[in-house]
Amino acid sequence: MLDAHIIKARPEFVVDVQIRLKRGERLAIFGASGTGKSTVLSCIAGLETPDAGTIRFDDLVLFPPPLPLHLRPLAYMTQKDLLFPHLSVAQNVSFGLADLGADGNARWVEELRERLSLGSVWASPAGKISGGQARRVAMARMLARRPPLVLLDEPFVSLDRILISELKQALMEWQAQLGFTLLMVDHRSDILRSICPRVIIMERGRVVQEGDWGDVAAAPATPLVERLLAPA
Repeated sequence: MLDAHIIKARPEFVVDVQIRLKRGERLAIFGASGTGKSTVLSCIAGLETPDAGTIRFDDLVLFPPPLPLHLRPLAYMTQKDLLFPHLSVAQNVSFGLADLGADGNARWVEELRERLSLGSVWASPAGKISGGQARRVAMARMLARRPPLVLLDEPFVSLDRILISELKQALMEWQAQLGFTLLMVDHRSDILRSICPRVIIMERGRVVQEGDWGDVAAAPATPLVERLLAPA
């Protein structure tokens, strides 16, 4: 279970958010730009340190004190690919694996390679591949360690609808297969709806509404929520 209470001061407001997720659940964080959504993920990932609060995943305390990044049982896919351009695609995907031959790692990496159509660029330097291919590599690297907790911060930014559909399908299949807990941020409600059955909606660092998408859309808590969920 993910049990987090994150308090983090920003220049304009204080982010103060509580999240409870059972193992294997999928939750979306939605709201206008600049409302603190990415801050929540960054604090859980360990890239930022909360000012106060607590973060636990199962029996492991992530904060306080801040648990070192390499000990956190999670994967974090951000808007930027953050690949190592001088390493091959294969080396990027397997970078976090201590032993590629242990516990079926080689078979799992092979599955990622084939499912994400990376065979043609597997030996290529990551700095030489296309943007769409880089997104596929980023997803493969994120899942290579089979993490129990996955954080996604606008993972499909700047991608066309066909590639978004393909990556969403692959992600959902692997979530069902591995049973990882998923927390996702995006500025497009349609993408979030298609992946996460539940949502929390933030305004200026606070949660103003939480629940199933249908319930939230039927009775929006604030005028901003109503505008954000209005059909395009």
